[in-house]
Amino acid sequence: MKTYDVIIAGGGAAGFFAAINIAESAPHLKIAILERGKEVLTKVRVSGGGRCNVTHACFVPTELVKFYPRGEKELRGPFHAFASGDTIEWFEKHGVALKIEDDGRMFPVSDSSQTIIDSFLNATQKLKIDVLTGQSIQSLFKSGNGWKIDTQNESFSCSKLVLATGSNTKIWELLRELGHSIIEPVPSLFTFNIKDARIRDLPGIASVAHVRVEGTKLEASGPLLITHWGMSGPAILKLSAWGARILAEKNYQFTISVNWLPEYDMADIDQMLRDLKSEQAKKVVAKNPMFGLPKRLWESLVHASGIPDDMRWADLSKNHLSELTQQLGAGHFQVNGKSTFKEEFVTAGGIDLREVNFKTMESKILPNLYLAGEILNIDAITGGFNFQNAWTGGYLVARAVVGD
Repeated sequence: MKTYDVIIAGGGAAGFFAAINIAESAPHLKIAILERGKEVLTKVRVSGGGRCNVTHACFVPTELVKFYPRGEKELRGPFHAFASGDTIEWFEKHGVALKIEDDGRMFPVSDSSQTIIDSFLNATQKLKIDVLTGQSIQSLFKSGNGWKIDTQNESFSCSKLVLATGSNTKIWELLRELGHSIIEPVPSLFTFNIKDARIRDLPGIASVAHVRVEGTKLEASGPLLITHWGMSGPAILKLSAWGARILAEKNYQFTISVNWLPEYDMADIDQMLRDLKSEQAKKVVAKNPMFGLPKRLWESLVHASGIPDDMRWADLSKNHLSELTQQLGAGHFQVNGKSTFKEEFVTAGGIDLREVNFKTMESKILPNLYLAGEILNIDAITGGFNFQNAWTGGYLVARAVVGD
């Protein structure tokens, strides 16, 4: 049996961050990271299209928490201890400069996730942290004041155990057996599968829109991207995050209403089209895009309104105007299923937040067990917020472990 002072289960963002912070504050502690796969930091590698969306340039804790559909209340205290500004300072201190993009997302100046990975691996090597791969945890046992961990081929013991295993159903089940409550996981960030003639030939087209899920209070605005399988982009991903449980209950079969002119309501759109009928009388409707919409999207919506390709504005009937108003302001699309957002799989669900001390990230049920990252019932919309939760949790775990 191998004995350590601290074992971190999970070779991802939260696990490495906790391990490095612990070792830097208490170099005398013997620390190991156990990773079930052959590689560590795989989610870091694919984040942000391989650039690693480290955090978001939202520096006010009370504003930052608003990006978390689950965890908003619980993260207020933690973000006052360690938030986006602290993340920037930490990475710069470890040789990684970050930059802010126009939408607030923050990436390494190198535009490569390998920069983050190399920084972590160099730190663990320098600090003599054992990084052990191929260690899939099979069982967890309380052993006096500490823990005993069995993997498929080895046994370990430690005084303090940190679980940063992400959305790992096996670990959740082990914790359930030890007395924790687990909120059943459902996908959080996903795109909508839609087969509809209006968007069938428009993959790659993007436009700002307001989207509502019919029959619910769910709605979101932002860029909407048409894809080969349906719709994606920030507007859709926001809906998928905030509506994770509602949409799961619907088995991902529902109708959305899309307003392609989100600054206007139906009455405004109707009036603008009537004005265009007079102002653009001699112009062909389909061939002259209006309202800044992409040309092909405009043509598709015009066709869906029953307006012939060669019809001029002056010749539009009341029915044509009514149909075009509907297509522009409240077009209905049937969603039949979902697709994972790239490789960045995020779940809603995990350890019940009422069972965690958010000053220390220690379990209220199992002493000397600390929890960080997506193992908890915390998730955020896309944009660097899920990583920020990992950094904050890892920091608080380290502070608590070293302070004990």
